[in-house]
Amino acid sequence: MMQQKQLSAKEKISQRVAKEFKNGDVVNLGIGMPTLVANYIDPEITVFLQSENGVVGIDKPTSEQQSPTLVNAGGAPAGIIQGGAFIDSLTSFSLIRGGHIDITVLGGLQVDQEGNLANWMIPGKLVPGMGGAMDLVVGAKKVIIAMEHTTKNNEPKLLKTCELPLTASGVVSMIITELGVFEFVDGQLTLTEIAEESSLEEIKAKTEAEFGIYQALLV
Repeated sequence: MMQQKQLSAKEKISQRVAKEFKNGDVVNLGIGMPTLVANYIDPEITVFLQSENGVVGIDKPTSEQQSPTLVNAGGAPAGIIQGGAFIDSLTSFSLIRGGHIDITVLGGLQVDQEGNLANWMIPGKLVPGMGGAMDLVVGAKKVIIAMEHTTKNNEPKLLKTCELPLTASGVVSMIITELGVFEFVDGQLTLTEIAEESSLEEIKAKTEAEFGIYQALLV
């Protein structure tokens, strides 16, 4: 019997994020781990992936669509779905700033218990700039942060207060890590789901932020 491939932490996170999409959603996937989410979207629903560089209906590249000019916002090769559209930068950011993006999925360096997000720079390291993140987090109807629960040094990334320069304040709707799912319920950071291979004890040990616990998890 063939053994099923064990998913990596990033794959588990991406798979869980995709469950948040519903038919007809316009979704922006950030650079890095969020781009993996496209691999797990339910084929029974239609989700329109929007890219800041001017594509609505972006897709994985196919052999017929290989082109050096058809790329996503991160510059990686891309494709486009049938019925997709190319738009100029002004229109693309008008969609974002005008509140027409249903969900944006972004990576995170740090998120704190107030819903503040730091995801664009570490002081002293060379960075290309904030990009469209500052527009997406204030323009999208729902902001999902997809990130591993701790740093490579096993330090918490869910903090009481972000220590790195902020992308924006109070904008995060949901955080999905390999250990569980957090949402803001009545303004309080709340653990709403524990991943299958994790536990409440592990999450508490690896989280600095103060958080409530969804009642159903305590039963």
